[in-house]
Amino acid sequence: EMSASLVGSEMCIRDRNIGRIRISEQVVAVIAGIAATEVEGVESLVGNITNEIVAKMGIKNLSRGIRLKMVDDTVFIQITVNIMYGYSIPDISRNIQEKVSQAIENMTGLSVAEVNVIVSDVTVSKN
Repeated sequence: EMSASLVGSEMCIRDRNIGRIRISEQVVAVIAGIAATEVEGVESLVGNITNEIVAKMGIKNLSRGIRLKMVDDTVFIQITVNIMYGYSIPDISRNIQEKVSQAIENMTGLSVAEVNVIVSDVTVSKN
């Protein structure tokens, strides 16, 4: 049966009157990564994954910086970032939480239950 073969732990299923929408974890992870790296003060995701390369990376490479769990149409996310010296960690973290949850909810229709931010490193700008 088609639905059984397409549904795996990496997929999210949305039932609609006219059919189903499936969104892979990779899509959600890429959206989260781009949103997080757009926040001012964020240098990169862990593993030096900058905004420019987030979309080009597979889920395995992103997974160091982004872990997520999808339960039905709800997402739980953990993002590990490197921030630039001189920025407020609580402010950056709040901005990441807001931007990531808004981006995922707007682009996918999924609801974001948690965005947990881990600050792994502080970098000094090379200028």
